[in-house]
Amino acid sequence: MQWIEIMIKTTEEASDAICEMLAQLGADGIAVCDPYEIKRIIEDPESLAYADEGYVDSLGTDVVIKAYFAELDDGLIRMGAKSDEYIDPDGIGMIYDNITDKSMRADEALEELKRRLGEIGEYLNVGDGFVGSKYVKDEDWANNWKADYKSFRISDRVIICPSWEETEFGADDVVIRLDPGSAFGTGTHETTSMCAELIDRYLSNVPDGKLLDLGTGSGILAIIANKLGATDVEAIDIDKLVVDVAIDNCEINGCSDIKCHTGELRDAYEGSYKIIIANIIADVIAAIVADVKDRLDDDGVFICSGIINTKADRVRSAIAACGMKIVEEHEKNDWIAMVVRK
Repeated sequence: MQWIEIMIKTTEEASDAICEMLAQLGADGIAVCDPYEIKRIIEDPESLAYADEGYVDSLGTDVVIKAYFAELDDGLIRMGAKSDEYIDPDGIGMIYDNITDKSMRADEALEELKRRLGEIGEYLNVGDGFVGSKYVKDEDWANNWKADYKSFRISDRVIICPSWEETEFGADDVVIRLDPGSAFGTGTHETTSMCAELIDRYLSNVPDGKLLDLGTGSGILAIIANKLGATDVEAIDIDKLVVDVAIDNCEINGCSDIKCHTGELRDAYEGSYKIIIANIIADVIAAIVADVKDRLDDDGVFICSGIINTKADRVRSAIAACGMKIVEEHEKNDWIAMVVRK
């Protein structure tokens, strides 16, 4: 087996949509070098990151995305997810409405990727788009992306640190050691940081209540909640491969008591929860909010994010329609997080 590295140069506004598309196509790894995000992190007075003079300018103005796909011994690239990676293969369209489930030759796979980029380009400026591909060795694809992943502060108390980095932190810092693997959720995204801040605040009132993290991805929010004092944490994701990554990250952080498993809301272990977190996408949040209400304690809170501002009204309408109310709303760079109560 060998790996194909695909490089895309794009704009900041289109980078999230392209990463989602690559995930839908079944990329085994995605690395993003965003000069704008790096600059924001370096200029943040609370950031632990630093850079030599001229480094940020040397990155240029393009967001560079590298995606890695496995080419199997038969010369085919697996595009999309195998059906046995999902607990309910017939229902994956609810979340992954554009997912594929087949294998292709390399040239066919590249044409499919270019076609998807063209679709995104119909409503977003994708910049240069696809700029090339090459084969890389196992050790190269497994380690190249680490160069762009450094420690950073996600909230007042919480720091995200890759497991391979040796850094000393303050006595009051809560340090999360995180290897994202192929799962979404390194903590750099605005939606994750907003969720972390809200978890920190609301856990102070309900540290002993049951907490559910829907669509856990790398497990980052479940781990943050556990580290901040939540004693009964459950984490669910529809993708078995993602759950494996989350379990590994829980073990790395000494949080092996977090109950990670494959499924969706209907597969949650408990009848009700004090806090339910869903950092997913607006359409799914709108679709499940009524079911969330049924699984929420009367005095519980639903923390949801992953909501792009252009779809926020759909989520607000769904919340109102099921008789719940938004008690807080926050926005960072066009992304919105909400705190909802019955």
